[in-house]
Amino acid sequence: MTISDPAAFIRANTRLQPVPHAPEISLWLADEITPIWRLTEEELGELGLPPPFWAFAWAGGQALSRYLLDHPHEVAGKRVLDFAAGSGLVGVAAMRAGAACVLCADIDPFCQAATAANAQANGVTLDFTDRNLLDGPPPEVEVICAGDICYEKPMTEAVLAWLAQARVQGTRVLIGDPGRTYFPRTGLEFLAEYRVPTTRELEDQEIKRASVWSMP
Repeated sequence: MTISDPAAFIRANTRLQPVPHAPEISLWLADEITPIWRLTEEELGELGLPPPFWAFAWAGGQALSRYLLDHPHEVAGKRVLDFAAGSGLVGVAAMRAGAACVLCADIDPFCQAATAANAQANGVTLDFTDRNLLDGPPPEVEVICAGDICYEKPMTEAVLAWLAQARVQGTRVLIGDPGRTYFPRTGLEFLAEYRVPTTRELEDQEIKRASVWSMP
């Protein structure tokens, strides 16, 4: 897949707007999912692509971002990984909360440009990798943040096993989730719950209860 100018595509099809549950942060976001989904497929010349997760502030990521902003001790002075970063929202929140550095990781071909644009908009620096980190051991960071990772069963199982490996290595693991079908109901420590504004186009409710959990 080749993209002629992902940064220009993002500027043309999104607008800079505050994140509903973390208004201290503004992101380049789309207003509707269907048009930008179609445009993304056209840009990449491929049909049947997953939704452009980078173009929206999903409820789990918003909850995790709110938690970091309200509990900066979780990341202050630490090396952080924003796994499946999408827009880079959680990475921006971690930097705003005083993280030493943040690596955003996502395999979506638009995410590097999206995280760069959103980092610039919020006056922070984010590193980025498009490698599939699940193919190797977790990186040597002190905190891994993972928002909205429980959409599909095989992926959820793979990610949780990888995160558990990171936890065994001593990494703090924080997960944000709005009650997705495949989110585990046991084995995690509850930290916080938020009522996150969203839209019925993205979710089944206009207000989603989204929680933040840690791996004990």
